[in-house]
Formats: sequence, C-alpha cells, structure tokens
Amino acid sequence: MTTTQSAIKVRVLGCSGAIARDCRTTSFLVDQDILIDAGTGVGELTRDEMLRIEHVFLTHSHLDHVACLPLMVDTMACDRIGRPIHVHALPQTIAALRAHVLNDVIWPDFSRLPTPELPLIQFHPLQVGHTRELGGRVIEALPARHAVPALGFALRRQATDAPWWVFSGDTSGHPDFWQRLNQLRVHSLVIETAFANRERELAQMAQHLSPETLAEELDRIDRRHRFPIYITHTKPADTETIMREIAQFDQVRPPRREVAHDIRWLSAGHVFEL
Repeated sequence: MTTTQSAIKVRVLGCSGAIARDCRTTSFLVDQDILIDAGTGVGELTRDEMLRIEHVFLTHSHLDHVACLPLMVDTMACDRIGRPIHVHALPQTIAALRAHVLNDVIWPDFSRLPTPELPLIQFHPLQVGHTRELGGRVIEALPARHAVPALGFALRRQATDAPWWVFSGDTSGHPDFWQRLNQLRVHSLVIETAFANRERELAQMAQHLSPETLAEELDRIDRRHRFPIYITHTKPADTETIMREIAQFDQVRPPRREVAHDIRWLSAGHVFEL
C-alpha cells in the first residue's frame, strides 16, 4: 500500500466514553496498519483486518483506551510470531501495562512470549514532541493533561504542506497543546468532552472536559484558523445533553470570538480523509 501519493484514511472504530449497545470505546484505524488507541472499538475489526495492523499508538493507560490490545494480540498470536505489534506510548503507560495487564496474572506478558527473542509485542517509548515516520505518514506526540500521564496525537501525510488530523486524547486542556495546534495547518480536531455541565466538578477531578470548559479551551485557537471540531468520548447517557450544551456556547456565555466554531458530534464508522 502506498500512502505517499494517496489520502490517509482515519476510520473511527469507537469513540464513546463508556460501553453499551452500539457504543464502543476509543480506537481509530489509520489506513489498514495503524491503530490510535485500542479500546473496545477494536472489536469492530475482523481477524484479517487485525492481522494487517503493525503499529499501535496509545494516548494513556486507562482501560477504555487499551482494553482490546491484549485481546487483539491473543487473537493474532499464531500468525504473528516473528512479526510483533509495535506499541508506541509514554514510558509510564508502558510501565502500567507491564505491571497491571501484561503481568501473567491478568493476561500473559506478550512482550516476552512466545520467547523473549520473538515477542508478540515490542514497546517503543514516546515523549511529547517525538515523531514517527511510517510509510509516508507522520505521527507526532502532543501534550495532554489527564489523571494519568497522557498524550494527544497529530497525523499527516509526509508531504510538508499536508494538513494535520489532531486528536486531543483524554485531557482537561493544556496550554502547550493549543500552542502546538496553532502552529499546524489543521484538517480537523477530535477533542473529548466526557461530562455534561452539571458534572463539571467531577470532570475537573477526573481531568476531563465539560461543555463549559471546552468553550474556554477552544478560545485558545488562533482566530485565523478555521477547521471542523469533532466531539468524542461523551458518556452514552449524556451525549444529547452534552451536544445541546455545546451548541448553546454563544447563548450561555458572552462570546469571546467573532466567528462560531464548526462543532460536530463524532460517531463510530466516520472516516476522515487527509
């Protein structure tokens, strides 16, 4: 597959803040071979599709973003010996997976199995600002602020003038995230808003956004920049409330910008083309 001349496709496998029927947690499939997060949305893939995945980028260690990584590796195990899945994440995220998931108690340690020389998972530490160039695509680790160490990601074709698809990950907002975003030519932004305004204090404790805090964060976008903003990670019981409160930004507070944002709800199955 050639990605340098063709558009990158980002398929939304899951983007819910919890599970229920038709609600799967965060995971995005980039083309056919890269996952960004490995929540329960991975369950939308066939086994053949899983076998095409070579790289997984994790925003953080919470279960709704990593739950299907060990299960997916187990599904592919007999056909992946000698061809490990490459997992890119913060050192703290890697340590959490080793200690609490791939610990031979909750799940086998596939970073040592079937042998330490031929593991099914290879970990690659990431830090904010690090980039990976993979088959004509560039992925950059962005700053995030969450209850555990976390990242966001930006993705584009390797061509220097190509626009970036930006994903905030789970975050309560971070000035450095917006500083970097304002330096990019953004195709679209996917940003979480997990809680409704009535739970703003809970959102702050959990280091998530609510519509009111989302509004404050979006004011950090340079006024010259215009791009679609997709809302992800809403709790299924509150999705309608959250989107209604977001739609009321200009009615519930004095507008701080001359032009309203183009804000949309993200749904599973959506495909971004870059």
